[in-house]
Amino acid sequence: MASTIVFDFDGTVVVGNGPVLAYARQMARYADDAFLERTIATIEAFEAGQTDRFRDGYDVVGTLAAEAGIGSDDRQRAYFASRAQLGSAEPAAAAPGLKEILEQLPDATRVVLATNAPEAGVVSALGGWGVLDHFDEFVYDTGKPAGLTPIVERAIADGPVLSVGDIVENDLAPAAELGADTALVGATAATSTSSVTMRALTLAELADQIVAWAHAAEHDTTAHPISER
Repeated sequence: MASTIVFDFDGTVVVGNGPVLAYARQMARYADDAFLERTIATIEAFEAGQTDRFRDGYDVVGTLAAEAGIGSDDRQRAYFASRAQLGSAEPAAAAPGLKEILEQLPDATRVVLATNAPEAGVVSALGGWGVLDHFDEFVYDTGKPAGLTPIVERAIADGPVLSVGDIVENDLAPAAELGADTALVGATAATSTSSVTMRALTLAELADQIVAWAHAAEHDTTAHPISER
């Protein structure tokens, strides 16, 4: 038996506005002159908790683009162009606490990256941050929320699972339905009414709890030691 931690990527493993702003700038190529300024202001409002209309920064850009009449093909082109810049986008960075968490996990803990994003830029970013070798598996274009279910089903057959992410609907709810533990991080952690195992604004604030979960799971595969449920 072995425990597994499933990490989301954008907003969880990678933080900072660099990737989202790159997306907004690429999208602005297809929009009016005011689009970029309007989008940046809306992203800032979302991060400040002033609107709950959007799931994350990417949803802000995509939604405003659709409302501005930008077609799906152009929206997709803007997205893929921005992902190609991921390794160099600033101020994109590994989430504070990520490296410390990964370095303190038991050797038997399996670490999976499951993202709805394509592969472009992900490996180079993780390598640049010095954390690539800590991941055992990479699943791209996951198709969450539904696509998370088979990943968790496979992992939970071998032991406890903790799913970590910033969007409850995509990253946590499918895992919780299968009996996995969940960790919510990011802008919605303070306001979400969803039941999760642990939550905090940043991954660094959850470092001790995640490491403790992994060590407890290593010794007792039936234990769920930290829970707010």
